[in-house]
Amino acid sequence: MGIARFSRVSERRYEADMEGRENYLPIGEVPLPKRSTRGSAGYDFVAPVETVIPAGGKAVIPTGIRCEMQEGWVLMIFPRSGMGFRYQIRLSNTVGIIDGDYAFAENEGHIQVALRNPLDQEVLIHRGDRFCQGVFLPYGLAEEEEKFAERTGGFGSTGK
Repeated sequence: MGIARFSRVSERRYEADMEGRENYLPIGEVPLPKRSTRGSAGYDFVAPVETVIPAGGKAVIPTGIRCEMQEGWVLMIFPRSGMGFRYQIRLSNTVGIIDGDYAFAENEGHIQVALRNPLDQEVLIHRGDRFCQGVFLPYGLAEEEEKFAERTGGFGSTGK
């Protein structure tokens, strides 16, 4: 029995987040994340659009994917190891934390991955490349529970 379910965001949400980009996969063709082998911990995400990460710069890749998970679990996003070894690519926020309630945010829980390129040459991620991976981990709770804010968006929205 699984603890989570990947799905695609709506076409409306996807189109809005792809604004200004060309030649991206239609939302119905965006592959859901999957593990490559039985022993793989990470679910590979596929880039639905060709993306250039400029030398010394960053780029955001909208994945078209959202994830609903059982309470007590988190999805952590990491670059695939080949991206780090070959190009030193890393996530702008070091590790992406996808909380369980993010799937119900105003942006439909659209997982977008911000990547940094420390090299002095641009890096190209091709449409269809597996570029990052998500790993599910359980988490514990402290005894000091407080009132909680309602989630509205992504990237730092709960700390505003």
